[in-house]
Amino acid sequence: MVIGSATITLRMFTPKSLKEKRQILKSIITGIKSQYNVSVAEISLNDKWQLSEIGMACVSNDTKVIYTTFNSIVKFIEQDGRVEIITINIEML
Repeated sequence: MVIGSATITLRMFTPKSLKEKRQILKSIITGIKSQYNVSVAEISLNDKWQLSEIGMACVSNDTKVIYTTFNSIVKFIEQDGRVEIITINIEML
């Protein structure tokens, strides 16, 4: 069994408040959960209205499956014009 974790730091340009930030993040997180079989949540930078860090976890018997899933998620996020990816950190256990 292989456990993969990923953290992605995002920058948002349009929100003017934490409420607007939460709406954008909720939309992205819901899309990720519905299309990919991963656990995902906002894990830090909760009080910054233009920055966010989301964490994801995926379990599989093959590291290639996890890398493919995370790469697909990154492409999904990049296609959303409301956010920009600043950093990506992927780890396997």
